[in-house]
Amino acid sequence: MIDKNVRKLTKLGKKSIAVTLPIEDVRAIGWREKQKVVVKKIRGGFIIRDWRKK
Repeated sequence: MIDKNVRKLTKLGKKSIAVTLPIEDVRAIGWREKQKVVVKKIRGGFIIRDWRKK
């Protein structure tokens, strides 16, 4: 169970890094492939949220 939450960062192109998320968790919150999300940098990490048009 603990290993499920440990992820590796993967280089994507020359200037980006990607992290994979467990598909069952992504489906549970209703996210889809190619969906827009907002990534906010906070002290010690990041917050990823659904993008909402204002």
